[in-house]
Amino acid sequence: MISVIIPTYNEASCLGATLARLAGIRGDFEVLVADGESTDGSAQIVERFVASFPRPLRLILAPRGRALQMNYAAEAARGDILLFLHADLEIPSDAMANLEWALRDLGIVGGNFQVVFEGRSRLNRLFSLIYSLRRLWGVYYGDSGIFVRRDMFNRLGGFKAIPIMEDYEFVRRLERAGKTVSLEPRLRVSDRRWCAQGLCVTLASWIWIETLFCLGVPARCLARFYVPVREAGSSK
Repeated sequence: MISVIIPTYNEASCLGATLARLAGIRGDFEVLVADGESTDGSAQIVERFVASFPRPLRLILAPRGRALQMNYAAEAARGDILLFLHADLEIPSDAMANLEWALRDLGIVGGNFQVVFEGRSRLNRLFSLIYSLRRLWGVYYGDSGIFVRRDMFNRLGGFKAIPIMEDYEFVRRLERAGKTVSLEPRLRVSDRRWCAQGLCVTLASWIWIETLFCLGVPARCLARFYVPVREAGSSK
């Protein structure tokens, strides 16, 4: 079984639509929404879906911090495959089936999905292309639907409890641990960050933060460069 884990902090504007899409997807999976002290009613949205959701749906209350929230939910998960999704993406109807099929190969320890950023501008297409090219070198992030076998997640010790780059840091360890794959169909990812900041600023910030992190600058120092885009005072 797949355990879909969605960390949330003030995601009321998109969480309902994401849960509604998941409700229409076939497959053997459960959904755990790990809420980190939202103030906008995100937790209440999950509670309203629980009774009518066609598969197990649970709300996990955790301390604020995406790494902590995902680790809390992973500990409570019942599946042997963990799929981490952001609340603002659109998952295609055949994604679960493709994931189940891919992991029939017991040599694969995890991976991610290809992504396409919403919007039809040339810049959005360019950003999607850059993301795909970086995946060839084993570079990807949480917005691409990281998945991992549960035993491997436990062996790696889960996500490191840092305020930023927890996905990138985990992926680097996952890539060293064994064979990974990047799956189709593509997840449709929100463009709200560069709509708020501008694409050039977003890209420059992304490269700057990643470079400094690789050079050993602590994540707590880099967090100041990561401008919030979530509503109601979110930090991510």
